[in-house]
Amino acid sequence: MAAGNNSTIIHIDMDAFFASVEQLDNPTLRGKPVIVGGRPGGRGVVCAASYEARVFGIHSAMPLKTATRLCPNGIFLPVRFERYAQVTTQIREIFHRYTPIVEPLSGDEAFLDIKGSESLFGSAETIGRQIKKNILDETGLTASVGIAPNKFLAKLASDLKKPNGFVIINPEQVHEILEPLPVGKIWGVGKKAELRLHALGYKTIGQIAKADPNALNMAFGPSAIHLYELAHGIDSRLVTPDRVAKSLSADTTFSEDTENKEVLRDKLLELVEHLGMRLRSRGIRTAVIEVKLRSSDFETRSVSKTLAEPANETLILWKESKILLEKLFGYKLLPARMISLGASRLVRQGEIQRGLFEVQEFKKLGAIDKTMDAIKEKFGSDSIGRGSFLGSDNKNRKKDQNQT
Repeated sequence: MAAGNNSTIIHIDMDAFFASVEQLDNPTLRGKPVIVGGRPGGRGVVCAASYEARVFGIHSAMPLKTATRLCPNGIFLPVRFERYAQVTTQIREIFHRYTPIVEPLSGDEAFLDIKGSESLFGSAETIGRQIKKNILDETGLTASVGIAPNKFLAKLASDLKKPNGFVIINPEQVHEILEPLPVGKIWGVGKKAELRLHALGYKTIGQIAKADPNALNMAFGPSAIHLYELAHGIDSRLVTPDRVAKSLSADTTFSEDTENKEVLRDKLLELVEHLGMRLRSRGIRTAVIEVKLRSSDFETRSVSKTLAEPANETLILWKESKILLEKLFGYKLLPARMISLGASRLVRQGEIQRGLFEVQEFKKLGAIDKTMDAIKEKFGSDSIGRGSFLGSDNKNRKKDQNQT
């Protein structure tokens, strides 16, 4: 069915992105269980899994040791952020051919508002199919596309027939499609919120739509209004274009909520290293860093720190960001569904003046980063680690173990 005039929001989600890039670069991996994240049984977590690996129960944020046990014959590969960033740049360039209103959610998914583009390129369905074809022709990768009147419905649509899906939700179809779906399909409802809804007798989105708003408010507080509106297919949030020059960020949304602090620390370290490389590659430093956690039941908290001196050195960013994460652990946000690291108040490296001893120290750290960046670019993100990080982290892990 063609998209109606009101269905102008497109959500595009790359299928098993990191793993698909690995299978693209090495065709011998196609059809095999590919697990991106590191060595089998090693420290760290799964970043992505091919659909062949998902059959074994593998999912992102799962400890590599668990993944190795579930899929001992899986092909474990290091993360190659720089390569994935190259492909992301290609894909976003395709998006901008059709509209300037593009809101990236992460490297592998984005919202597009194509209202105003239809007179140039055709209907929303025509644009969506053309973008999907462009991505396949130019990158060799498949994407799932959802088209709908708003962001929630478009994101839901792209997930209904993955992989390689194409789903349109027109306004007159909204209630018919939403009513039988499980409550976990509502954007923002994680495992914890899902269990609470089940305990209250709500198993489907249709049941929430018919619920007493006051009863939902007693259970979920201010979030109840948003939950109730989404159950009715109402979402007034706009597609907000990326503001590249003012800030940089990196985030991970877990396919399954996690309350494992070790997993969260490991993921934050990956984000720190990734963001540090991005800052250095652009010749900029950040004066402010922010760590954000989103819980399984909608609540989002962030804490930030203004650095003593703008920095892009991984060791400095890690030292400060892990302190911020420990603060967030005090807000009872676990289990968490998303962790984010942001850098703002960006300055060019030449704009900073430092004393002699500071210059020498920053040069030393910068030389280490430069060497490690080169090694990772050539051999992969998992090819080398930072031994100086492990001491304090191991103390935290032992502390967590003693508390459980």
